[in-house]
Amino acid sequence: MGTRRPMDEEYIDIDDTFNQDDDAGNGGYAWEEEYKRSWDVLQEDEEGRLSSVVAQLQQQRKRRRLLKDTAVIQRGIIRHLFLIIDLSEAMNEKDLRPNRIDLTISYAKQFVIEYFDQNPISQLGIIVTRDGIAEKLTELSGNPTDHVTALETRNNVETSGEPSLQNALNLARSSMIGVPSHGSKEVVLIFGALTTCDPSDIHDTVYLLQKENVRVNIVGLAAEVQICRELCNKTKGTYGIVLNEAHYKDLLFDAIPPPAIAPTKNRSNLVMMGFPRKQRENQATFCVCHSKLTTVGYICPRCRSKVCELPSDCDVCGLTLVSSPHLARSYHHLFPVENFDEIRTSNLQSMHCFSCLIPFDKSDINTTTTTGTTTTTTTTTTPGTSSGQYYGCPKCKQEFCVDCDIFIHEVLHNCPGCWSIASENQDNNNKK
Repeated sequence: MGTRRPMDEEYIDIDDTFNQDDDAGNGGYAWEEEYKRSWDVLQEDEEGRLSSVVAQLQQQRKRRRLLKDTAVIQRGIIRHLFLIIDLSEAMNEKDLRPNRIDLTISYAKQFVIEYFDQNPISQLGIIVTRDGIAEKLTELSGNPTDHVTALETRNNVETSGEPSLQNALNLARSSMIGVPSHGSKEVVLIFGALTTCDPSDIHDTVYLLQKENVRVNIVGLAAEVQICRELCNKTKGTYGIVLNEAHYKDLLFDAIPPPAIAPTKNRSNLVMMGFPRKQRENQATFCVCHSKLTTVGYICPRCRSKVCELPSDCDVCGLTLVSSPHLARSYHHLFPVENFDEIRTSNLQSMHCFSCLIPFDKSDINTTTTTGTTTTTTTTTTPGTSSGQYYGCPKCKQEFCVDCDIFIHEVLHNCPGCWSIASENQDNNNKK
C-alpha cells in the first residue's frame, strides 16, 4: 500500500530549491520576511552607548523641519475639518504593521489630539465609508474626547465591502454648508482601496467641492489613483502615497498646520466672540449642546445659556465661545519662529545654552577609525554637557542646543532670547 497523501489543509508545499546566490543579490521577497530585526540598525560606540544614534535621529528630525516654510503669510486659524477613514476590506492588508486598519486608527487618535493642540479654536468631525455608503461618526465639534471615544469603539471601525468616495465627500460637503465665511473647509481622506463604488458621476462632486472652496487632502495607502490626483489638484489639496509607517504619520500630520488662505477669500472679517467663565452650580441644569443635566459649564455672555466645553458655538444665539488661552495659542501659526542657523563648535560665543543653561562642550574630540572598508567616527564628550549640533537665533543672536531648538520650534513656538530682549526694553521704557 502506498503512503497516504495528506488532505489539502494538512498539505504544505515547501520549495526546497533555494538559491543562496539569487537571494543574496535580490535580498529576498517582502512576504518571505518573518520578522524585522530593527535592533540590527543600532550601532554602539566604543563605550557601548547609543548616543550617536540618538544624535543622528535628532539631526534627521531637524532636517525635516528645515524644509518647512517660515514665511509670514495669511492663514485661516478657524478651521472646519472632516477626517474621512476608509473602512473597506482593503484596510485588512498587512503591508503596514500590524495591519492597515489598526495603524490607521492609532494614527487617527493621535491626529485628533495633535490637531486640537495646534488648532484650539477649530472644529473636527469623523466620517467612515464602507459597503458603498458613508457614515458620520461624530459631528463637527471642538471636543477631542468625543472623537477619540468614537474611534475606540470597535463597532465603529469594523471593515466591510468597498468604499464610496463620492458618498463620503458629499456627506462632508453637506455637513459644512453652514460654516461661516471666515472659517475654512477641509477634508482629510485616508484611502486604502484602489476602487470606489459611487452612485453617480464623481466629477460632479469634484466640481461642487471646487466651487465651495473645500480643500481635500488624501493619504493613499496603496497605489496612486487617478481620480484622487485630479480631486486634490482641483481643490488645491495634497495627495501622497505612504512608503512605510513613519512616512504615513508624516503625510497625515502635514494637514495639522492651517493652510494659506486662497486668493479668492483674501478679505478681512471681524468675528464676534464670547469669553464665558466656568461656573459650578448647586443644582444640575440642562446644557444646550447635549441636553444633559450638569452642574459645571460655561455660561454664554450673550444669552446666558450653558455649554459643556470650549471652544464651541452657542446653539441658542450662535456666538462663537472660546477662552483667551485658546485664542493666544492659535496665533503661533501666523507668526512662526524663524529657522535657527547652525553654529560650529569653534564659533560658539556663549558657554551654555541660553534656554536650558546646560554648558556647551567645546572640547569635542572626533576620533576616526578605519577598519578595512569601514570608517567609524566617534565623538568624545564631557559628562553633564550639551554636545552635538548648536544653533543660533538670527534675530537675538542667542545660542541653543539641539534639544531646545526642537522644543522651541515644535512646542513653545516662541524664541526665549527674543522675548527676553523685548521684556528688557519694556522695563527700561517704564523706568524712564
